[in-house]
Amino acid sequence: MKYLIVFIFCATSAYGDPEDRRSYGPQDASDRILLRGTTDLTIFESVLALFSAQNPNLRIDYEQWSSNGLYTMAVNACAGTAEAADLLISSSVDQQVKLVNDGCAQPYLSAATAALPDTANWRNEVFGITREPAVIVYNRDLVPEQDLPLSRFHLIDLLREQDGRYDGKVATYDIEQSGLGYLFAFADSQQAMTFGSLTEAFARSKAVTTCCSSEIIDQVSSGKYLIAYNILGSYALVRAAADPKIGVIAPSDYTLMLSRAALIPKHARNPTAAGRFVDFLISDMGHDALAAEQLYLTPTQMRDKGLLGDQVSGTNLRPIPLSPVMLVGLDDQRRRHFIQQWQDTFDGR
Repeated sequence: MKYLIVFIFCATSAYGDPEDRRSYGPQDASDRILLRGTTDLTIFESVLALFSAQNPNLRIDYEQWSSNGLYTMAVNACAGTAEAADLLISSSVDQQVKLVNDGCAQPYLSAATAALPDTANWRNEVFGITREPAVIVYNRDLVPEQDLPLSRFHLIDLLREQDGRYDGKVATYDIEQSGLGYLFAFADSQQAMTFGSLTEAFARSKAVTTCCSSEIIDQVSSGKYLIAYNILGSYALVRAAADPKIGVIAPSDYTLMLSRAALIPKHARNPTAAGRFVDFLISDMGHDALAAEQLYLTPTQMRDKGLLGDQVSGTNLRPIPLSPVMLVGLDDQRRRHFIQQWQDTFDGR
């Protein structure tokens, strides 16, 4: 089935611009859906194209946003001051849960969504559609085998070395700018007794906070950074398959597992088509399409890719749940305090 891709350039808005925007399907289709998401088109396009092929009478408009930009746009759409999407898909699942909690989503129930585990379905309004690890990325050419940070304990010990060979060479997300970075960092603070030691090691080694997954991975490949912490595994694995310099580690002490969250906004114009796309994403066909782009990894698949050693079991995988517990980190006062602590760690380097 052929599909049409059209590039659309965005007008400036009060909410910022999408990072990319493309359409699939015939311009004169009898049905239309607007999807907004944080997933890079470079890895999501094949999934969108397959859904388009399955729905030849549907026009699909996809806008790629930053996580914070998507959330701001969604809040304003919920208030009726911006155009609402028909479906939102975000890696910042805490922000998606908050949208649901604030009455900005509508319920959707099908046999497929009913079969999801509790960690991937909250109130039949937000659904986990992927399985992606938070990983450590390193430069294979420049990090010797004895220095591989196989766990957070190894990383802490490595950064405490006195010779300074990793000073300024370790990167992670800027959690004030990246909703996903904030989510991972806050989840670490709740999960790990190592969090205080880790941030102390970051401070000691003059670690760097910066932007996006692709940018950080590029800079590890170039050697500007040698190690990157808490990087979304889907992007890392896609890059590693094409770039022999990129190595990927799922920390053996525990590995956070993210399910990108999908919700149908309250003011969606085409919730029926949105629900159909949700069902597709969580179907076997959808899982296969997502897995082909490293967006859906089972423990067995992670082991096959060398991410889990024989000594590591699936119990080391810690799913980030779609539940009200996600709201804790978005409390305004707690968020400001956490970000300030994080900035204090990296300022003054």
